[in-house]
Order: sequence, then C-alpha cells, then structure tokens
Amino acid sequence: MAKQQPTNIKQKKIKASESTDIEAKSVINSSQKPIKVPLGKTQGEPFRVNLQDEPQTMDELLAQTGGLNLGIKKGTTVEGVVVSVTPREVLIDIGKKTFGIIASWELEQVKDYAASLKPGEKVTAQIINPENESGYATLSLRKTSSERRWVILSDINKKGEDIEVLGLEVAKGGLLVEWQSLRGFIPSTQLDQEVIGNPFMLIGKNIKVKVLEVDPTLNRFVLSQKAATLGISPAVLKDKINKIKQDDILKGVVSGIAHFGLFVDIDGLEGLVHISEIALEKVENPASLFKTGDKVEVVVLDINLDEGKLNLSLKRLTPDPWKNILERFPPDSQVSGIAMRVAPYGIFVKLEPGIEGLIHISKITAGSEPKIGEKVECIVEKVDPLKRKISLTIVPHAKPIGYR
Repeated sequence: MAKQQPTNIKQKKIKASESTDIEAKSVINSSQKPIKVPLGKTQGEPFRVNLQDEPQTMDELLAQTGGLNLGIKKGTTVEGVVVSVTPREVLIDIGKKTFGIIASWELEQVKDYAASLKPGEKVTAQIINPENESGYATLSLRKTSSERRWVILSDINKKGEDIEVLGLEVAKGGLLVEWQSLRGFIPSTQLDQEVIGNPFMLIGKNIKVKVLEVDPTLNRFVLSQKAATLGISPAVLKDKINKIKQDDILKGVVSGIAHFGLFVDIDGLEGLVHISEIALEKVENPASLFKTGDKVEVVVLDINLDEGKLNLSLKRLTPDPWKNILERFPPDSQVSGIAMRVAPYGIFVKLEPGIEGLIHISKITAGSEPKIGEKVECIVEKVDPLKRKISLTIVPHAKPIGYR
C-alpha cells in the first residue's frame, strides 16, 4: 500500500530553462497567505515570470517606475510644464510622475501671469505643500511672476514701447500707478500739460505711458505720460541729454510750477530751475512770476545722466546788478525804494531788480515803520560789494545830532 501524502500541501514543480523562466503552482499553507494569481490565470494554472524583464538593481527600479520624488519639500524650486489652465486652476507637471496645482488663493495675485500661460509652456515654481488632500503638490508662481514682470519691463524700456497703467493715488511729487500688481511712479513733470495741475483726475483711469527707469533691486520703476504723448522713447531722450553740456544756453517751456521752483521742458527733457535760481531778487512765490506754457531761456548748471534731469538757472543769464554798485549807490547818497519784507532784525527795501538794502531795526523809530509796498526815502550808510549788502537808514525830517 502506497504511503498517503499530506492533504494540506499541494506539490509544487519548478522547472528551469535557458531563459530562466519558472513555472509554479500556487502554494497554500495554513500559515501562509495565498499567492496572488496574475490577471487572466486561474488558481493552480501554471504561469510564467520572465526574470530578465524584472529590475535587478535600485537604479533599474527607479528608471522603470519614473523615479521617486524624494527631493520635493516645502520651499523647493522646481521646473515644470503647464498641463492645463482654467480660471480656477493651473495644473503643472513637475516630473517624476508628480503634478502640482497653483494655490487658488494665489491665482488672484498672479492672475495676469497665470492668464498668459499656455499648455506645454515651461515654468518655474516653488513648493508650498509637497502633497495636499488631493494628492497634488501645491505650488506658488509669485516669485517667478515677479521676476518675469521685471524682465518684461526692462525689455519694454529698451524697446521704447508704450504700456497702460492704472492710476492709484497722488503722492508727493507725482502719481502712484499699478502695472500687473507692481507699483510704479509718474513724476509730476512727466504728466501731460492738461493734468499736471490736477493729477487727481487720473485716479482709477488707465494711463498710456513709457518706461523711463527700471530697478528690480529697489522694486522701483519710473514712467512718463508726456513721453508717450509726444512719442519720444527713453533711448532718444538719453541721446539728447548726452549731447548737452554744462553752461549750455537752452530754450524751453515752463511745464510745471512748484513752491520750490519751475519745471522746464526742453525738447522732451526735464529740467528744474530752483527758486534760488529764478531771479536776482528773492522770490517768495514762483507762480507770481511765471505760468505754465511760458517760454524761457535757461543756462545748464548741472546734468544728472542717471535720472535724465537738468539743473537750470534763469538769473545767471541776467547781467550782474552788483557790478559797479558803488558808482550807483555811493555812501551818504539819498535813494528811494520799496519796502519788500519784514525780518526780526529790520526791513528790506528794494532799490533795483536784484538789489536790496536793509534798514536795521535800531534805525527805525517806533510807530514810524514803513509798510510793505510803501515807497521809502533812504540814505545809503554802507555798501559791501563782496558780501552784497547795503545798509540804509530812513531819511530824517531833521538830521540827528551826531549823524555822520
């Protein structure tokens, strides 16, 4: 009688061949889990496994599976390819069989950049969250968007092209504007003639401008509405200013008036005549002497090539009134003038354009002070041509005792 084999173990048969194929039957043991049968096979049916197709090393395994994205962590910068773009989502393939999406709360901040993306376009992003609840990496495009916008601005500046910006608010010396979430500045002198006196009318409106200056390190770019209106590019302006030399005499038009001086447009270039350089006499209010649109002749004092600006003077084209001053106002001579202003130490009297004398407070009798604008008869006490000072005293009705 043949010996009975155990009923709880099925015999397995292994056959080796040149291709290292293995035929096997499922082994079932009370202490083991059944081996998973490949799709299309039945329990107990022999199946073939080709060991030559199986990865033999870790490198082969990674190559076959597309690799494991072990380097993805928060803050990592990754390169990817845009898969799809919708108003609510941007899907990006960042490689290693991993996909990322732009955070929904960030889309509003980079909406202009996101709207310009096309499927297949390469992008650079930063990891915010390696894996969200949907299994995607959450990405940020803010840094890339910002860098890209500065590159675009620099390119526009070089080409001299126009862009449209949105007026935000009036600031000291000009207007703050917005372009693709970046803030720029239009100086008052670079506004059009019709709005330079009231820049508030540009708030909330689109403004056509040219880019004059771009500096990403300072997060700053300067614009000109006037250059866009005149059709003058920054390259042309730079060429013009390079041709100007110190002491050149130029003709221009008053483009703006401020409490500190006059802005003068010289063929598209911006120049400033400081209040101290307007006239030989002291100027209290430039607007009392000039108005926008007045034609003027100026001399160049200094040139700022970096900012493309000129420092100008009006008074230096006027003959020096202090020349031969002693011949016109010798000591002890009687002169007449107009009381111009009161100081703690006396009253200034205008004798000629650019020539003032001082009546010291000690020479003024209480109750007889001349009024501003009133004609005053004076006697010249002392003249100092080097310091450009003239001391006066009011002509007395009777010459005081001891007066020399």
